[in-house]
Amino acid sequence: MTKLLLLPGLLCDARLWRDAADGLVADLAQDDSIAAMARRALAAADAAWGVDARFAVAGLSMGGYVAMEVMREAAPRVTHLALLDTSARPDTDEQRARREALMALSRMGQFKGVTPRLLPMLIHASRLETPLAAGVMAMAERIGPAAFLRQQRAIMDRPDSRPDLLRITVPTLVACGAEDALTPPDRHAEIAALIPGAELLHFSGCGHLPTMEDPPAVAAALRNWLAR
Repeated sequence: MTKLLLLPGLLCDARLWRDAADGLVADLAQDDSIAAMARRALAAADAAWGVDARFAVAGLSMGGYVAMEVMREAAPRVTHLALLDTSARPDTDEQRARREALMALSRMGQFKGVTPRLLPMLIHASRLETPLAAGVMAMAERIGPAAFLRQQRAIMDRPDSRPDLLRITVPTLVACGAEDALTPPDRHAEIAALIPGAELLHFSGCGHLPTMEDPPAVAAALRNWLAR
């Protein structure tokens, strides 16, 4: 059975992957840099499978940033790479300013996690009044304000990964919700164009969290990817 390391996104935990993939979910809530997150994920893989084990890596959103860092730090150990609903680019000035404003609110005791107002940026409009929406908000609350600050700091300081993509040689899946508003399809087309032989997929009727929005479609895509 393929060993699979799963990397969640900002304000996400194992619930993100629960219905779409079976693997080791790394804890990305403890560190304030992408490099430190990658090292913690690799240490978890070492503990679970041994220091010489090879494994597949799948990351969504912030988890995608960490997956690209894992490739920089431990590429010979990775058999397959999946990058979902993410970007290889660093933050723009506008994105950094938006993050800093949210961090300032959190420091003042106004952490709101994922609110109904933010949900349209995360999930498809057809799911806004469903239990899934409540599940996304509950997940953010479990991560909490301290980890939110660490994760935002890590995201803002992440490197530009585009120069590294040409060196990736393992079977790679690049996929996103067809209506992802945070990391839209053109960002994924850019990644897929830079990674030799990468497969590009869009999940119809999904936003930024297709692993929760349409788990069967994501699970099928991951099975096909791991069979490559």
